[in-house]
Amino acid sequence: MRGRGEEQPSRGEQIQAAEREAAKRRLLEQAEAERVPIEDTTRAVPDRRWRRDR
Repeated sequence: MRGRGEEQPSRGEQIQAAEREAAKRRLLEQAEAERVPIEDTTRAVPDRRWRRDR
């Protein structure tokens, strides 16, 4: 018989852990696919046309 600290995770817990890992991998893959390289970004410049003196 096993002691309390040596119990194996139940089948349901194992499935949930595997699903969490798969979801994490999908999120990381999606984030990597959507990532924009720093070279492709431009520095934000304020648009001050509306402030011109009249």
